[in-house]
Amino acid sequence: MEIRILTLLLEAKCLEFHRYGVPVFRPLDLRLAAGRAIVLTGPNGVGKTTLLRLLAGILKPVAGSLVHHASHAFVGHLPAVKGDLSCRENLEYEQQLGLPDLALADALAQVGLAGLGSRPARALSAGQKRRLGMARLLVRRSECWLLDEPYASLDDAGCRRVDELIERQLEHGGVILATHQRHPHIDSQRIDQVVLEFGQEGGLQQ
Repeated sequence: MEIRILTLLLEAKCLEFHRYGVPVFRPLDLRLAAGRAIVLTGPNGVGKTTLLRLLAGILKPVAGSLVHHASHAFVGHLPAVKGDLSCRENLEYEQQLGLPDLALADALAQVGLAGLGSRPARALSAGQKRRLGMARLLVRRSECWLLDEPYASLDDAGCRRVDELIERQLEHGGVILATHQRHPHIDSQRIDQVVLEFGQEGGLQQ
């Protein structure tokens, strides 16, 4: 029998965050290993985005510990693309932060933006901007992806592309994503689910 040892990418223990003195969620334990996807679900305003921003290091928890064992990259609900730069220039900026071993044209092609490298990002549709945000992840080559509503503003074809990118990422890394629209259409055996509730204890559900 083959025994596979999973590489731990991220670990949070007893993580807490308060807003105006009120706990958003109480002690949350979470572990992400390579080859796994964690899907954060729950009603709007429950704290999915807050949790992702905590895991990305943008916010600081009021209690608990967070350890990154690998590189990580965050794409928020509003992709942080620079409107005055072209699609290619946006990726060139990201490439300085990652490993320059993926041709920028290839990254654009993988997200369905082939031939748009010279187009200013401000001229893109909402869905195209989201796909450009995903291309930034490909260029940075981070082992852990943190995705906030990655399917927002995308049509069915765009959603399928995101699923394909997540599948490829899970070949070597991991993904944590927040979504209320749909779950990724990938092997369910690779997915763990965290259900957040207002002010309640959170935990991993498999």
